[in-house]
Amino acid sequence: MSTRKLLLRFAKPYPGLILLTILLGFSGALFNGISTALIVPVILKIVGQEVDLSTAPPILKRLISPFDNTPESYRIVVMAGTILFTIFLKNLATYASVLASSSLTRKLTSDMRETGLKLLLEVDIDYYAKTKVGDLINRLGGEIGRAASAIGSTVRMVILGITILVFVGLLLSISWQLTIAATLLLSLVTLINQYAISQSRNFGKQLSEMSRAYSISVLETLNGIRLVKATGNEEKEYQRIKKLIRDRELADFQSQVNSEAITPLSEVMGITALLLIVLLSKTFFAGQVSSLSTVLLTYLLVLLRVLPLISQLNSIRSNFASTAASVDVTNEFLSLHDKPFMDKGKLPYTKLQEGVSFNSLCFAYPGHEKLVLKDVNLFLPRGTTLALVGSSGAGKSTLADLLPRFYDPIAGSITIDGTDLREFDVVSLRRRMGIVSQDTFLFNDSVRNNIAYGREEATEDEILTAAKRANAYEFISKLPQGFDTLIGDRGVMLSGGQRQRLAIARALLQNPEILILDEATSALDTVSERLVQSALDDLSRDRTTLVIAHRLSTVQKADQIAVLDQGQVVEVGTHEELLQKGDYYSRLYSMQFSDRPNKNLIQTKIIKAMRLNSKKFVEYPEAATKHKQSLLRISHEIRTQLNLMIGFLRLLLDDLVDDSQEQHKLIEGSYKSAWRILNTIDVFEDVINLQTKGKFISISEQNQNIISTYYHAFNHLSIEFRASLNFIISSLRSLADNLIYTTEEQKGLINESYESAIHLLDNLEKFENSINI
Repeated sequence: MSTRKLLLRFAKPYPGLILLTILLGFSGALFNGISTALIVPVILKIVGQEVDLSTAPPILKRLISPFDNTPESYRIVVMAGTILFTIFLKNLATYASVLASSSLTRKLTSDMRETGLKLLLEVDIDYYAKTKVGDLINRLGGEIGRAASAIGSTVRMVILGITILVFVGLLLSISWQLTIAATLLLSLVTLINQYAISQSRNFGKQLSEMSRAYSISVLETLNGIRLVKATGNEEKEYQRIKKLIRDRELADFQSQVNSEAITPLSEVMGITALLLIVLLSKTFFAGQVSSLSTVLLTYLLVLLRVLPLISQLNSIRSNFASTAASVDVTNEFLSLHDKPFMDKGKLPYTKLQEGVSFNSLCFAYPGHEKLVLKDVNLFLPRGTTLALVGSSGAGKSTLADLLPRFYDPIAGSITIDGTDLREFDVVSLRRRMGIVSQDTFLFNDSVRNNIAYGREEATEDEILTAAKRANAYEFISKLPQGFDTLIGDRGVMLSGGQRQRLAIARALLQNPEILILDEATSALDTVSERLVQSALDDLSRDRTTLVIAHRLSTVQKADQIAVLDQGQVVEVGTHEELLQKGDYYSRLYSMQFSDRPNKNLIQTKIIKAMRLNSKKFVEYPEAATKHKQSLLRISHEIRTQLNLMIGFLRLLLDDLVDDSQEQHKLIEGSYKSAWRILNTIDVFEDVINLQTKGKFISISEQNQNIISTYYHAFNHLSIEFRASLNFIISSLRSLADNLIYTTEEQKGLINESYESAIHLLDNLEKFENSINI
């Protein structure tokens, strides 16, 4: 697409403005020519010289004829006033023309940027996988700006061309012979300048490439500033980008040296041509001796007015050539033919009635032949949870990306209540879906606006409710400005768990029918994971949910679990069903489960004790006593951590600490004891559940009943423990992170944590009594 086509594409909506610009340019040129032609006769009259135009060219006679009937006494005044008036009209027309052309240029620039922005918002996600963001920003900002300046140059060239044509017509009317000679001489100027103009094109292309490289480098460095600082590469990145800046500065200077040479060169050549024309005038005006001085001076004055215009035209041509590369880049950027666009669908999405079906689904990323998904068949009933598990690269996230139509399958289909996903209006479909992933994106805006992003019309009460349900209200209320606190670029002012909870609050406020959870807790610490998982459980309740998780402990309660391996579904079932099969899922579970004892001595003791006693249950019913002894050891571990935490908290309450450093250590110690207890309860619950299901070894019915009794007692205990420990952990974390500013508030939280710990100790004693230990 040429510059002319680009101009025509975006200029079509403004025919009136274009016509006005041309008419004003023509008017300014016409008034300019008339005033210039009248100046010489008036000046000669003022200095007392006789002006005889009897043998002058007809054009001059017609310009002077309106003043023939004017009395001689004030003819000069009338002619001078006419010149001033035409100059005023010329400047007025020029001023209006500049405003009109500038307005047209600004409108075209805005239209191009809006078109580029709309294109970026509507193009498929695959386009971003192949294009660097820095390059896109450079195109949307710098390149379109330079392309717009080329369009502005085109408008100015049109106006200048009109002005020059008017003056050339005037020169031809005065002397066509001299005009032909002047044209031949001035053509040399254009030919000489052509080399500089062609060099401008090369420099423009070079500057465009350098600007692109600079934008990409700066954006990547700023996005990865944590890595840059962590690896101590500040100086390296500084030197690299500094070189790009210096290289661009040098290229800009060379371009300026080239373009600035055009004006003085044009002036020298123009004056040379002017002197040659004076010499030629004696020959051409030999028959007009009486009016020679008037005609020659008028011709030279008009020609002198033309020379700067020609110089300007050459400069604009040079600028136009230097922006040619930007025009090409903009043309390519705004072109729709080489970019992937998804069919939006026309059927409005209303409500899920039955479920989501994945039918013989096959998918390969654009430009790749390898299939990422192969013949996937799954059904997600309404109101249930389907978990996708498998090793990295198995195709879990890809399958989840197909549901909101980030991509379309190359074979097969996804249907909702029997209707192909591609038939639904994609906007209405996505608005009924909520996505919470491990890579949470937050805007550099207030907490309130980030939560309400999915529903800007949400009320204050709805936002508060969503924050509370997402376990986010507590930390939000402690921020400096609460819900109005700015959280920085991508939420950098918040922790990972806090960012996730804001994303969950956003999803809760959106109230989606279909929920996609893509490893939402994989990058969090134990405490943050528990808080986020609790919020996710609330979010997914009674919703149609697709979950992706590496940690199998987070998906055990799913209605269905689909195991993916190399893009294929190899197993589908519940947690217990898949464990009993002893195949892919069982191996994954065993790998994760066997790793956990190595991380914690408490968990190791529990597993070993329970496995040992499970074997004895088969043959010896009286071995239940030994099983109780193993429970005693577990209870002892929990009691030890509780007593340790209570001791730390008592020291804090009694102000028996020497300094803030010691206080921080005691808070951290209490915090660690609390989550160690939670870890112990988690593993204990898993082991008893496995024994109840007969996973360790076959158990007699009598002993199965005994274990069930233990399990129900422990299950009741674990519910109370989790509720109290979550509060203790949250409070201690706030104290450790210095989120509580007043001493009274700190004392209050420590006291509440202490009382909760004492309450837990009482509950533990009740549990021990219930199993007669």
